[in-house]
Amino acid sequence: MIRRRDGRTAGRPMAALALAGLLLAACEAGPTAPTSEAPRPQPRPEAAIGESAEQARIRAERAERNRAANAAAVQASAAASPASRTQRDYYARMEARLLAQGRLRTDRVPLDAPIDPETLAQNFVQIALRDEYRRDNGALVADAQPAPLRRWDRPVRMQLEFGASADVAAQRAVRAEVADFAGRLASASGHPVTLTGDGGNFVIMVVTEDERRAMAPRLAQLVPGIPASDLAVLTDLPPAIACTVFAYSEGANPVYARAVAVIRAELPRLLRNSCIHEELAQGMGLANDSPAARPSIFNDDEEFALLTRHDELLLRILYDRRLRPGMSEAEALPIVRRIAAELLAAPA
Repeated sequence: MIRRRDGRTAGRPMAALALAGLLLAACEAGPTAPTSEAPRPQPRPEAAIGESAEQARIRAERAERNRAANAAAVQASAAASPASRTQRDYYARMEARLLAQGRLRTDRVPLDAPIDPETLAQNFVQIALRDEYRRDNGALVADAQPAPLRRWDRPVRMQLEFGASADVAAQRAVRAEVADFAGRLASASGHPVTLTGDGGNFVIMVVTEDERRAMAPRLAQLVPGIPASDLAVLTDLPPAIACTVFAYSEGANPVYARAVAVIRAELPRLLRNSCIHEELAQGMGLANDSPAARPSIFNDDEEFALLTRHDELLLRILYDRRLRPGMSEAEALPIVRRIAAELLAAPA
């Protein structure tokens, strides 16, 4: 039975989405609904110059799949609820605003943000040995508290779940992003992380507003023993929370056994990828944010969208065999300092 929860409920975007109680604007007009006119037959593509019959066949099949994916996307968009269409427009404007402000940077090793061993060690303490939230009579309260070192000791098997409205093209794009990032997490941490079709212990739900509100029964199946209070948080996220992750251990054990992340399907590409990077990395055991951490995605100023070299080093420290789950700051810090110095002495 799962007993303890280390969770994050202030996922991206946070600083830019000013108030947690922010209400959605009135629904804007969505895409025009498809007409009942029968589709016109598409001309059969002719072979390009120098193209073999087999290459022409593959090109034609690819074009047909693209047409089918586009048609499905239009149909799903037209069928989306007013709340979901409003959120999609809202997050699109938010991404554009952040980019215009010079935020959501994607450079892995920014030249304007050097890292030194002591700063890296202190950032590790703030991000890996603190909880972003604490429980107060069952409610989550934003109040960073000291916490033991937590991480996985078994292979992390990430499993994607999509809502019924997700079209083929969107599912393919998200799968590619998660598969790529799972490989990056494995490389950075030295711990096995893979994307699996089923039987995963780290479930990633990509759902619309309406699908998320109805997903409690499915979550209870995927994460046996998940507290009712966590189900309530996950199914009733305010607009200011674009994504979140909850990681669980068994009893008082500081080793993670399961995790579940929720990502809004309405997010545009960069914000969605930003959510994938931050929430999945956090679900590995980097449970907190720090306003001092730079260059890092574990900082709610949204300056960086994707995992930086600084963040990769935090993962490498977390899974170093010289550290043990359950260590306190006093026990871990001298070792962390040595690891940080070694990592930064090595070539990037």
